[in-house]
Amino acid sequence: MSDGARDALVSTQWLAAHLADDDVRVVDGSWHLPAAGRDARAEFAQAHIPGAVFFDLDAIADSETSLPHMLPSPEKFARAVGALGIGDGDRVVVYDASAVRSAARVWWTFRAFGHDDVVVLDGGLAKWRAEGRPLVSGTPSSIGRRLTARLRGSLVRDLDAVRANVGTRAAQVVDARSAGRFAGTEPEPRPGVRGGHIPGSVNVPFDRLYAADGTLLPAPSLRDVFTKAGVDIGRPAITTCGSGVTAAALALGLHVLGHADVSVYDGSWTEWGGRHETPVERG
Repeated sequence: MSDGARDALVSTQWLAAHLADDDVRVVDGSWHLPAAGRDARAEFAQAHIPGAVFFDLDAIADSETSLPHMLPSPEKFARAVGALGIGDGDRVVVYDASAVRSAARVWWTFRAFGHDDVVVLDGGLAKWRAEGRPLVSGTPSSIGRRLTARLRGSLVRDLDAVRANVGTRAAQVVDARSAGRFAGTEPEPRPGVRGGHIPGSVNVPFDRLYAADGTLLPAPSLRDVFTKAGVDIGRPAITTCGSGVTAAALALGLHVLGHADVSVYDGSWTEWGGRHETPVERG
């Protein structure tokens, strides 16, 4: 299942060879920005990898907050994922057909609830399709299974933790948004959210981590992207973005490089920039 330092990834060739394994569960974790005008669930019904189930980031989420797709409770996660036919001991392979690499968010969510046997399909559905591999349509039914979920707090940061970190700088904050949004020169897509970034953070736009075919860059190139942006691979890191999706892509890249102390700020800029009392830097 693993490939050395890149043990968070599997190739399309690996998945094709193991698609029928009893313990392999394939998950379509596609999610699109509202402005994209795409329906991920409908696209899944039109074409998906055989045996895949659809993980709805907006439904398997905390419904008691106005913030988008925040982590649900462990009980809700276990119930929803178990209903998809995924249980303890399963090997989960997540892919997407999304410009924002949402499979990384699903990968991080499984790990945040203690399910470590989870990987991302390198290159996603686009690479699978480009290689002429099989696709099926329809909405599959699943036999429910038991999944144990316990929140691993070390992988998640909330508003209070990030606010405290602005003072201590104990962890470096790495922002996955575009350079313009980070600087505050581009408008934010969500109304009422200020422009700029968390004080002291550095900017690594998530798309810089990927090659033209959608695969994650080789480790030396990944390291170069992070270090050139001012990220110290040896220091604790908190990743952030607009709403916690592309922040997970940075967490995936750092994980591939062997960085063991990486957490995601779940509320991300929607929460931080949407408040009036949180400090903001621009430029």
